[in-house]
Amino acid sequence: MADKTVITTQQKFKVLNKLFEAGFKTEKDLQSINFQNVFSIPNLTVQEMSIISELQTNTKGNKLYSYLGGNNDEQNNEC
Repeated sequence: MADKTVITTQQKFKVLNKLFEAGFKTEKDLQSINFQNVFSIPNLTVQEMSIISELQTNTKGNKLYSYLGGNNDEQNNEC
């Protein structure tokens, strides 16, 4: 069984700060990040690239707040 690395809220906000500093300031900007332009963001680690991918996924799913808070099981509020 593979051991999943726990990503802390502090690490998530560190990545957000790097994104803001690199000019990615909106959800649309976040979604535009791809394999090619992720390397334009200075000093990113592989783990931080993974966090960016998770941020993109959770933003698309309207679960960003839960993700940042460390809880990935927010219920859908569709009526």
